[in-house]
Amino acid sequence: MCMVSYQQSVQFPLWCVQLGAAGILCYVGAYVFITYDDYDHFFEDVYTLIPAVVIIAVGALLFIIGLIGCCATIRESRCGLATFVIILLLVFVTEVVVVVLGYVYRAKVENEVDRSIQKVYKTYNGTNPDAASRAIDYVQRQLHCCGIHNYSDWENTDWFKETKNQSVPRSCCRETASNCNGSLAHPSDLYAEGCEALVVKKLQEIMMHVIWAALAFAAIQLLGMLCACIVLCRRSRDPAYELLITGGTYA
Repeated sequence: MCMVSYQQSVQFPLWCVQLGAAGILCYVGAYVFITYDDYDHFFEDVYTLIPAVVIIAVGALLFIIGLIGCCATIRESRCGLATFVIILLLVFVTEVVVVVLGYVYRAKVENEVDRSIQKVYKTYNGTNPDAASRAIDYVQRQLHCCGIHNYSDWENTDWFKETKNQSVPRSCCRETASNCNGSLAHPSDLYAEGCEALVVKKLQEIMMHVIWAALAFAAIQLLGMLCACIVLCRRSRDPAYELLITGGTYA
């Protein structure tokens, strides 16, 4: 008769959670990288990606930990469980560091965007779009904004002065405005809100995804350590508590 020990009944669901957590953390980290790529012209500090790099590394480590935990549970290895607890503790500390870094870089977003966005708008070239120009058009369409603070900011750009057609890029046109060509003579056709505040908000939201993911899975690591410690304590106090995997009986 096949019987499952207390250790296995407690630990197996936890390993499944660990493997799921690994996948989710890697997904969150990849999402941050992909989204950052769309806004990298407005935020030049690449160190902001450190929390995302760390949680991807943690996600990969969690996958390995989950496999180690499964093997330790099947073999009912005391040494394997002890190693698992130590590794989980290190992962827990790492995720706390990610939370701290997330808050630090989240606070820097506004100043970084304010410093970079002016430079990006000045280099806009609508007739021969470069990477910065494509980034501006993308942001204005995606965030439904125009200019830095509002559409009138375009009047101070070199592109506006060179074209001399009293219009802003068509990416400023509202989706509901038909036949909009960006003319300032029809301001109701243009997005009224500036892009700087919305870019800051978007980047801070991205950083909050990292922070919440790290907090949630730090709690999972804490639960994992607690369960593993309970099993280790039960085994050390009462060796006869365990059931044999197959055909086991108590003495």
